[in-house]
This record gives sequence, structure tokens and C-alpha cells, in this order.
Amino acid sequence: MKTRNLILFVILCTTMTSFSQEKWESLFNGKNLKGFKKLNGNADYVVKDEAIVGTSKLKTPNTFLATEKMYGDFILELEFKVDEGLNSGIQFRSNSLKEYNDGRVHGYQYEIDPSSRAWSGGIYDESRRGWLYPLDKNPNAKKAFKHGEWNKVRIEAIGTSIRTWLNDLPCSNILDNLTSTGFIALQVHSISKPEDEGKTVQWKNIRICTQNLEKIKRPYNKVVFQANCIDNSISDEEAANGWKLLWDGKTTDGWRGAKLTTFPAGGWKIDNGVLKVLNSNGAESTNGGDIVTIKKYKNFELSADFKITDGANSGIKYFVDTELNKGEGSSIGCEFQILDDKLHPDAKLGVKGNRTLGSLYDLIPAPENKPFRKGFFNNARIVVKGNKVEHYLNDVKIVEYERGSQMWKALVNYSKYSVWPNFGNAAEGNILLQDHGNEVWFKNIKIKEL
Repeated sequence: MKTRNLILFVILCTTMTSFSQEKWESLFNGKNLKGFKKLNGNADYVVKDEAIVGTSKLKTPNTFLATEKMYGDFILELEFKVDEGLNSGIQFRSNSLKEYNDGRVHGYQYEIDPSSRAWSGGIYDESRRGWLYPLDKNPNAKKAFKHGEWNKVRIEAIGTSIRTWLNDLPCSNILDNLTSTGFIALQVHSISKPEDEGKTVQWKNIRICTQNLEKIKRPYNKVVFQANCIDNSISDEEAANGWKLLWDGKTTDGWRGAKLTTFPAGGWKIDNGVLKVLNSNGAESTNGGDIVTIKKYKNFELSADFKITDGANSGIKYFVDTELNKGEGSSIGCEFQILDDKLHPDAKLGVKGNRTLGSLYDLIPAPENKPFRKGFFNNARIVVKGNKVEHYLNDVKIVEYERGSQMWKALVNYSKYSVWPNFGNAAEGNILLQDHGNEVWFKNIKIKEL
């Protein structure tokens, strides 16, 4: 009996200690909007039945009801309910600065998405970088949202770690260091259709904890993919999974000109963690020229972020043999095409769109409807396992093929590469970034050998 009582006493003390560590503060008093201010738009916010109700309105930009107080590290919990057809979100570590787009709200956003896309719980960087964690990275979380019901949100922002939950199902997991503090805000998204006017999104039971966070945060779940959004870095989790930087973000180490023994003297520029192909005359490899990795690769997963300026052309090549073409033009290899499909004429050349963005250049077209984000950095991913190759754009597979197959041989024979013996069938090769005379930006170039 004494032993049992002692165990019960220990459990009680542990529970009481845990509760004492959790010091929650209500952000909304259930009666009025004290402590909040409206920013950017003119959508309406009222208090009804102890909930904040935001109502959509035509001819107004995104509207935000922001806390007057700023928060750095915290755990935030609340509930929301949203009408079908109305997108919304919860801003956190966000700001509205006169010097940034004349006060436009920008920062992290917890997505509220009742559409069939089902990205509620994803993380969007409002008015800045766009999607940091679309739920294509964690498809299991798409089932968490409850239509027409109250949904429970949890956001943990502790240091560079940001994680989200929806109805206790883990959704997003990122590392990022761009913004460490800001307000929390409730968004009513802009609308363009008259039939969407008057739709509502509601929030209630809004509370925040800013103390003892390391002790009360939820256990880490390795099943949920972690997106490292810190530029040109390898996280501990990435390192454990075999990822390495292919470009360090600062120097030209590991790279040379495709037709040189050293890095080109001009035509390329390293600017604040971005590797830029400089604009020249739009011709292929006539300025600084292509650059290639010094090392050759066989089976790998390559990931690189790229940003296209208007009308630009470039590419990421692999299985490159720099000995094949010693004359004018680019070095020869399989190419993940990088192109402004709307403005560059090459998009209309080739066969059935096989020179458009994401295509295996001049061989296999990427779908016309693909997840490209104009004006933002986009992610290109190339996976090579033996002869099987896949292209991904922003986590969506857009091309797959098998080298050496009958179909492969037929495609090559009908392409501009037919003049190069055994094109694309090398066991290994260099990785290349192309200079096509237009300004294109690269960063976060990483590789995992398989």
C-alpha cells in the first residue's frame, strides 16, 4: 500500500509540475477586439458568440486583424471555422513596415484552405517567398481539416524550428531564420467573385504560451518531413540522410567552367547567397559559359532553387560529358529545362512543348499545367536511380523516363541529340548550370548520393 501511495504521489507531483510550467495567456477576451488592430484591407471583423468573425468583401485586398503586441518564441493554440470557398490564414512572426511595400503585411502564415487542394496547416510566407511548406510534402495531413466544423490549431515557433498541427495531426515542419519576431494576425483573404462576398471565417479560444517552451513542446516526429528553409545550409536531419551542399553559398569551390580548368572570370556573380548567371546577349554559353561540378555523379537526388527573370532561358544538366563538345554552344548532357514559357520563343519550338520549363529538353515535355510560381524561387529536383530518372517541380513529379529503353532511343533519334553517340547513357557525369545569356538565379543547391 505504501508503494502504491508513493507512486500516486510521484505521478501527482509530475502532473502538477507540468501544469505549472504551462502559463497560457488569452489573446482574445471573447467580448471585443481590444488588443487588435486592422491592417491593409477593409474586410469586417466583429465579435459574436465569443468568437471573432471576419467577413469577406469585394474590392479590398487581404485584410488582417493583428495583435498590437509582438511575439518571438511561442506556442499558439486556437480554433477556427470557415465557409466553403473562402481562403484564410493565421499570420505569425509577421510585420507591417512602412519601408516594406508601404506597410504590406508579410511573414509566416498558417494556411486555412477548405478547397479540394486541402493545404490547411501548411506554411506560406505572405508577400515574400511564397510556399515554404505546401502539404504535398506531408500528404497525410490533408485529411485533418473538418468541413463546416470548428478546427483546432497549434503552432510551435521556437528558435528556427516552426511546426504546425491541425486537429492534433502534425502538418508542417520547417527550419527558418528569416524573421524571429512579429505580430499574430487573422486573415480575411481578398475575393474576386461577387458570390463569395459575405462569407465568413471565425476564430475563438485564442491563447498563447511564451514560457518554458522547451519543456512543454510536443515530441519531435521524424515521420513528418522537415523542410530546411535556411538558405545554403544542411540541417542535422538532412546530414543524417546523406545530403550535402553542392554549392556553399559563398565561394566557387567545387565548380569550374565547362570548358575551363578554373571558374569563369566573368558572367557569373555571387550576390548575398545567390549564384547569378548575368545577362548578356541571350546566346548560348557565349559570356561566362556554363559551369560544372568538378566531381562526377552516378545515382543521386539533386535539389536546387531557381528564379527566372522575365524572358530568361537556362537549365540544369546532368550526365554531362565536357569532352563531347569542344566547340561553340553548351556542353552536352540531359537537361532539366529552365525557361520563361510565356516570354521566351524556345517554348514554342521543339516537339509538343518539350522545350518548356521542367521538360527533359528536346526529348520529353513537362505538363502544361505545372506548379510554377512566377516571381518566386522554384525548386527543381532530379532523382536518378540507375537508368530511371524523374524531374520534380515544387515537389510535383513532371517527367519520368528510363535511359537505354526503346522509347529512349526513339526519342534521342528524333531530337537534336541524335548526332551525339550514346547520348545520355553514360554511367556518370558532371552536373551543369547553364549560361544562356539571360539572368537566372540559383541557391540551395544540394545533392544526396544514392
